[in-house]
Amino acid sequence: MPYPIPDPATLAAQLSPPRPLPPVDCWNPPLLGDMDLRIARNGVWHHEGIPLQRENLVRLFASILRQDDDGCYYLVTPVEKWRIQVDDAPFLAVRLDATGTGVNQRLTFTTSIGDIITAGTDHPLVVEYPVPGGEPCPYIHVRGRLCALLSRAVFVELVEWGEEQRVANERIYGVWSQGQFFNLGRLDE
Repeated sequence: MPYPIPDPATLAAQLSPPRPLPPVDCWNPPLLGDMDLRIARNGVWHHEGIPLQRENLVRLFASILRQDDDGCYYLVTPVEKWRIQVDDAPFLAVRLDATGTGVNQRLTFTTSIGDIITAGTDHPLVVEYPVPGGEPCPYIHVRGRLCALLSRAVFVELVEWGEEQRVANERIYGVWSQGQFFNLGRLDE
């Protein structure tokens, strides 16, 4: 008899329990200025125009990243705060794992820095269309005010898991995860 394939998020949690993140939202140090650090739309972190190659350094920076009420992104420690540039979203979702079907479906995303997030009430999926009829910009909430942009490949896969629903006499195309339906776009009649 074949062994059942475990849910990737469950397996990852069992193999390496996540290290708690620093409480950056509780820290209020003075702003020391702008750091020449930029997160590109493709999820690559650049320092002084050069891509950071050390994955552990990127994960460290990501653990102390927050977005404040002013819409800016900061690296924050108990004693200092540096503003950085983010082209779109600070994280990139690079993998999608789906289990179940319909209302019982679970959609679990993995970011390029190793965060594992299951879409649901605490981690909603949102698809924005900045230009009507233009390219979609799909995001999943990660933590605080931080989101991950879904890579094109992940979004294409997500759409394959979608289905049509009628909501207030409109045909909506979306996906289920943890009992919640997430709108990917309205279908024209």
